Amino acid sequence: MKPADHPEVRAGRVGVLLINLGTPDAPEERAVRRYLAEFLSDRRVVEINPIAWKPILHGIILRTRPKKSAEAYNQVWTNEGSPLRAIAHRQSEALRKRMPQVSVHYAMRYGHPGIAAALEVMVREGCDRILVAPLYPQYCAATTATAIDAVFGALARMRRQPALRTLPPYYDDPIHIEALRSNVERQLKSLRFKPDRLLLSFHGMPQRTLDLGDPYHCHCRKTARLLGEALGREVDVAFQSRFGRAKWLEPATDATLAAYPQQGVKRIAIAAPGFSADCIETLEELGIRGRKTFTEAGGDKFALLDCLNDSRESIAMLEGLVSRELAGWLPQQ
Repeated sequence: MKPADHPEVRAGRVGVLLINLGTPDAPEERAVRRYLAEFLSDRRVVEINPIAWKPILHGIILRTRPKKSAEAYNQVWTNEGSPLRAIAHRQSEALRKRMPQVSVHYAMRYGHPGIAAALEVMVREGCDRILVAPLYPQYCAATTATAIDAVFGALARMRRQPALRTLPPYYDDPIHIEALRSNVERQLKSLRFKPDRLLLSFHGMPQRTLDLGDPYHCHCRKTARLLGEALGREVDVAFQSRFGRAKWLEPATDATLAAYPQQGVKRIAIAAPGFSADCIETLEELGIRGRKTFTEAGGDKFALLDCLNDSRESIAMLEGLVSRELAGWLPQQ
């Protein structure tokens, strides 16, 4: 029998934590500087000796880049706030409705809501078994690994730790490929023009990461190949968001867009199957700057397709992936 003065302990619940990259709290220079400082201080993201990197980060980048980035965020900010955070919230709400027996939360690797805070809430709710789901289809040390690092760092500070599982990369999972196919096909059919090319743009990474054994490039290429086969059409692949002077994965998205019109490609659709939710990299970098690059080079028609976001395809995919990884933790249906 439990003593009368025994502290209340909730237990027995299963939780799912959906993790995405992050976003500033506001489209303002100060908030963006705080966000970039956290993001660019992560040694998984910038693999440069801190002795050399910190003077560059604090002496140059954080003095110049926040203003420009805040202007970009302002162009895509919504009444709900950050597009990424709003979509992440809707994803978690939709999955919670599909799986009412599970406590579903979301967190950001950088910014709010943070991973440690989300885990604390889940433990207080009685979650003693948690599936951590980084929503990066393709594994990369700078995304997937750092999210898992943060999870285990939070657990290291807990006295009562929950049991943990992590969602594997799902870049070639048939459930994921089918979700992408259905989502992309539906959007292509709704266009008022027939694209000459379908460009798949993935976030770029320094070439050095591939040379060191990071599978990200291979995962992106396989996702693209499988999606092209599922759609029954050829697709082009490019990598965006180059930063700094180092050599990055190629071909570059901006260079590809600029070259298309000279190749006779005047109408394009672009999708970003490496992103689980629309964010500044898709909405501003591709949708605004990418469109401008293409049209100024002589392009005629440009369509940016939505990411999976909280579409019906996305939530069905998440339910399938999560249900499979929770096998043995949930009662059999």
